[in-house]
Amino acid sequence: MLVAAPAGYGKTTLLGDWVAQCGCAAAWLSLDEGDNDPARFLSYLMAALQTLDSDVDQTIVAALQSPQPAALADCLPVLVNQLDNVGQPFVLVLDDYHLITSPEIHQTLTFLLDHQPRPMRLVIATRKDPLLPLARLRARGQLLELRQADLRFTTEEAAAFLQQSMGIALSSEDVTSLAGRTEGWIAGLQMAALSLRDKADVSRLIAAFGGSHEYIVDYFAAEVLAQQPAPLRAFLLQTSILDRLCGDLCEAVTGQTPGQSTLEQLHHANLFVVPLDGERGWYRYHHLFRELLRKQLQHEPDINLPSCIAGPASGVKHTP
Repeated sequence: MLVAAPAGYGKTTLLGDWVAQCGCAAAWLSLDEGDNDPARFLSYLMAALQTLDSDVDQTIVAALQSPQPAALADCLPVLVNQLDNVGQPFVLVLDDYHLITSPEIHQTLTFLLDHQPRPMRLVIATRKDPLLPLARLRARGQLLELRQADLRFTTEEAAAFLQQSMGIALSSEDVTSLAGRTEGWIAGLQMAALSLRDKADVSRLIAAFGGSHEYIVDYFAAEVLAQQPAPLRAFLLQTSILDRLCGDLCEAVTGQTPGQSTLEQLHHANLFVVPLDGERGWYRYHHLFRELLRKQLQHEPDINLPSCIAGPASGVKHTP
C-alpha cells in the first residue's frame, strides 16, 4: 500500500488508526534523514521485527558493519529469508519515506517487492512518490494507492472533525465554505479551527480565511517552501500568477525550460499540485498554496517575470 499526499493530509494518523483496527501485527518505522545509511536502516528494521518474532537476528547488520563489510546485494536474499520466517502475518509500515534518498535502500525495498516474503505486507507513507517500481506493481494489480483526492475531507467529515476533535460547531453553510476554501485539507481545517476559537462573527472570518493567514504562512513556509531547492522554489513563485498550469505557459512565465517535466516533478512530489486532466497536460495549485505563493512573490524582488506579465496590475516587482 502506498499512502502518498502532501504535508498535513493525516497520513500517519490514518495508518495508526488502521493498524489499531485491522488486528494485524505491525512493525512500524518512523524514518528521518539519518536513516539513509543502509546498515542503520536495516538495524532499525530488524529491531522492529524482533518485537514480532524473537528469532529474527541482526546477522545482516553485523555483516554490513564488519571491518570488511559485505555487499548489500549479497545480504538481500538473507533478509528475504528472515522476513519469510517471521511466524505470523505482519504489516511493515515505513512512515515519512520521503526523507529516504539512499539508492541502496530503494534497491533493498525493490528487491523485497520483487521477492515478496509470504507473511509481509508493505505500507509506505510519504509526501512524494518513492523511487520504486510503482508502474510495474500497478500494472500487476499489486499496488493499493491512497492519494490527496482520497484523503481530503468531505463536507460531512469536515463538520464531524470540527465538532468532535476541535470542539467547534458551525452552521452547515460555514462548514461548506470552510471545506471549500481548504479543499478538504485536514491541516488547513485544523488551523482554521484554531483561528476561530472564541471569536465572534465566524462567518466573516471564514470568508477571509486564505493562504495569507499567519498559521497557513508559517506552515507552508516551514513544511513546504523551505524544503525546496532554490530553482524549484523560484518556479513555484513565478507560476503562481497562473490560474492553470501547462508546460508552455510555465516556460513563458519563467523563461526556463523544461516546464512540462517540472510540472510532472511537482505532481510526483505531491507539492499541492492538482491535475486537471488524465494526460498530465494541465494542473493547478491548491487554492491556499497559490494564495501563499502569490503573497510571497510580492516580497521577493529577486524573482523576475517577463515584462509583458509583470507590472502594476500583477502586484509583482519586475527588474528589466
